[in-house]
Amino acid sequence: MDTEKLGAQSAAWIELVARTQEVARRSQEQAMAKATGDEFSVVDVKSVLDAYLKALPRFIGDPAKSMEYMQRLWLDWAGAWQKAWLDESPATKDKRFRDKRWNEDPYARGMRDAHLALENATENFLAQLPKGSKESLRVKFYTRQFLSAIAPSNFLMLNPAARERFLETDGESLLEGFRNLVEDLERGDGRLDINTNDPTAFEVGRDLATTPGKVIYQNKLMQLIQYDPRTATQKKRPLLFVPPWINKYYIFDLRPDNSLVRFMLDRGHSVFLISWVNPTKEHAALSFEDYMKLGPLAALEAMEQATGEERFDILGFCIGGILVTATLALLAARGDRRIATATTLATMVDFSDVGEIGVFIDRDRLMVLREHMKDKGYLENHHLQDMFSMIRENDLVWSFHVMNYLMGRKPPAFDLLFWNADSTRLPAAMLLWYLEKIYIENGLRRPGHLSLDGTPIDISKIDVPFFVLATKEDHIAPWTSIYPTTRLLGGEVKFVLGASGHIAGVINPPGERQKYGFWLRDDYPADAGEWLDGATFQPGSWWPEWSRWMDLHDDEEQVPARRPGDGALTPIEDAPGSYVRIK
Repeated sequence: MDTEKLGAQSAAWIELVARTQEVARRSQEQAMAKATGDEFSVVDVKSVLDAYLKALPRFIGDPAKSMEYMQRLWLDWAGAWQKAWLDESPATKDKRFRDKRWNEDPYARGMRDAHLALENATENFLAQLPKGSKESLRVKFYTRQFLSAIAPSNFLMLNPAARERFLETDGESLLEGFRNLVEDLERGDGRLDINTNDPTAFEVGRDLATTPGKVIYQNKLMQLIQYDPRTATQKKRPLLFVPPWINKYYIFDLRPDNSLVRFMLDRGHSVFLISWVNPTKEHAALSFEDYMKLGPLAALEAMEQATGEERFDILGFCIGGILVTATLALLAARGDRRIATATTLATMVDFSDVGEIGVFIDRDRLMVLREHMKDKGYLENHHLQDMFSMIRENDLVWSFHVMNYLMGRKPPAFDLLFWNADSTRLPAAMLLWYLEKIYIENGLRRPGHLSLDGTPIDISKIDVPFFVLATKEDHIAPWTSIYPTTRLLGGEVKFVLGASGHIAGVINPPGERQKYGFWLRDDYPADAGEWLDGATFQPGSWWPEWSRWMDLHDDEEQVPARRPGDGALTPIEDAPGSYVRIK
């Protein structure tokens, strides 16, 4: 390395160290506040310690099992090193070790395979814990978090790709990695806000959410967008999209080639879409019931004014789908027949098994959360991001640790991750009611347990045709917890299981690249696994399958294409509107 370059690097290190001193102080303060419970954290140290203490007697009480674990771990660990040196290591599909340099170096192979042996042996050992208990779930979850953190891929001197890049760049990659770390800490004001996307790559309204339309109605909670038609005639019944309010609406309208809004416009639907506000303290008292009345119910009234129609189709995604289901139950109780078909995407209505999200939610945590939001009036967006990231820690935490800090690179431009980072706050009243009544009490599937707008609801009374999509690798809404929808609703249900996860499995457009497929079956046995065993796999996107299903439930004559402003409502502003731009 020449003297000039060395001097520049030294100056850069000095500047970064100076910036680190202030942010390190703030990080220490935050860590202490979270450890003592003075500041809210998704990780509750007390409940984690309690879980391990309750599990300890089971391990101590069965020394034979513990000895068997140690023996198996030692044999597998030693065998991994032996095969690594003899170049006989089995292939692995683990994405942490997909770089070919893990196979070329016997030392790297040994570190990799020994760690995988440790993970496998520990998973088998912890399988003896009682199934279904909160403590067992926490022990397994946090043990996995620890093992994922100590993987050799996460350390500069053990990761052959990072080590080679360090040598190739004369240490520049380490400098850039440290700069990325400092920037992430500064952006989080002491909290590590790992950058997962290029924040300058996209702009809402310029690169994303570009389908032409108008905001035709708004209230304090949402704006309603009506999109310009893309066909000369349209289906008589308008279609309403209800997105989740944890993120922005444009998951439905990313780029032209993966926009579900544009896809349905091209098939002759008259598409309306709710764009939720990003709540502040003034929205603290808004309830789940307010989201229903000011959301889909207000939208349906506005759509009637805009089109003159009295019957509609509706779609909801994630918590938006829960809202749609609850709204339909209310309409059923009141004899309201405005909805002709309903579609839910990645939406649970049975919370008997919520998967690993259950690690973070119980009545004790609810009390802590209530106290945390008492003054603020909302939950900050980063708490939910942290929770969802921990559930897929290797994909959403450690892969970016390697890229950003060990390799010294910036994340590439990726529309799904850009949208994922553009999350929103959650108002206190809505969140507390939702977690208690729907998550903890599983009230949505219990007839009469919940009342909305003074009316007890029962989802078994919903008799409109329902299209239900789940995704096989969903870490937020496990597909086996969505499947019971087929037996809980009172009318016709079509269940489709998409490949991939919560977002990529939903935003899976048709095209030349048949990235993911889906499973179909016409009957619905009680057991989800039995359904999958007899299901048929179809390559490609599920979108055309949904479009065909919609067509089967529409025998009305088409109408001339509707444009925003043709009806009784005057457009307020161009899509994507102003609510979606609030950070």
